[in-house]
Amino acid sequence: MSLLTLYAVASANSAPKIIKKLNDFKDIHEALKSINVRFERWTTHDHIAADANDDAILAAYQEAIECLQVQHSFQSIDIIRVTPDHSEKMQLRQKFLAEHTHNDFEIRFFIQGCGLFYLHVQDTVFAVLCEQNDLISVPAMTPHWFDMGAEPSFTTLRFFTTAEGWVADFTGDTLANAYPTLDQTRATLL
Repeated sequence: MSLLTLYAVASANSAPKIIKKLNDFKDIHEALKSINVRFERWTTHDHIAADANDDAILAAYQEAIECLQVQHSFQSIDIIRVTPDHSEKMQLRQKFLAEHTHNDFEIRFFIQGCGLFYLHVQDTVFAVLCEQNDLISVPAMTPHWFDMGAEPSFTTLRFFTTAEGWVADFTGDTLANAYPTLDQTRATLL
C-alpha cells in the first residue's frame, strides 16, 4: 500500500510531528501534485517474473516508457536492482539517505519492492512510500532523500535527461536523521 505522511519539519529540539497521513491513491496524487510532484500508477498485462531480465521489463512497460520519452527526451533509462544480498547495499543506503538535490528532475518507477522518498518542501517533509507499480518524479532542486531499508528488495526503472545519470548535490543538512526509516514506517502498517 502506498502511503504519504506529511511531517512538520523537525527543529533541533523536537521530533518531527505528523500533520497528516494519506493512503488513498487519489489523495496522495493530489497532495503531491500541489508541490509539482508527479505520482502515477502504471500497470501491465504482462506477468513480470522476479528474475525477469532488463529486456523483458522494458518490453512489458514499453508503451508507458515511450510516452515519457516523448515528453522528456530522456538520454538514458536503466534498471537498478537492490536485494538483501547486494554487496554494496549499505553504501548505497547511506548515500541515498543524505539530503540532496539534483539539477535535473528524478523519475523512478517501482517494478518490484518498495522504497521511501522524503521531499523537504519549505516547512514540510513529504514521506512517500512507493511500492510496486508506483511512479514518482521529484522536481529539480527539491531537497530530498531516499531510504531503501536495512534489507532492501526492489527493482526500479530510472529515467535521466542528462548523459551523466544520477548526480547529487548534497545539502549537508542532517534533517533526514530525525525521520522514521522505511523499516519503522512499514512496521506501523502491520
